[in-house]
Amino acid sequence: MATIKEHVIKIGSKGEIFPPKEIREMLGLVKDQQIILTVQNDLLIIRKVYTVEELLAKPAKVKISMHAWKQFRKQLAKDAEK
Repeated sequence: MATIKEHVIKIGSKGEIFPPKEIREMLGLVKDQQIILTVQNDLLIIRKVYTVEELLAKPAKVKISMHAWKQFRKQLAKDAEK
């Protein structure tokens, strides 16, 4: 089960939100980091936008056999010819 942490912060004079250092470090947020803000009812959800390098460094969530991969490539090539 995921750990939930709550922090009370203030909104800056220009509407800025300043996450505490603990949260920035936990999420790997750095200066000029892009984030996604989602509003769901009265919740503000903040998610990190990962770079291509960060995504490629993560282990794959799906495994595929070489046979299945070759079949997929053949079908993709056929579809591209259409």
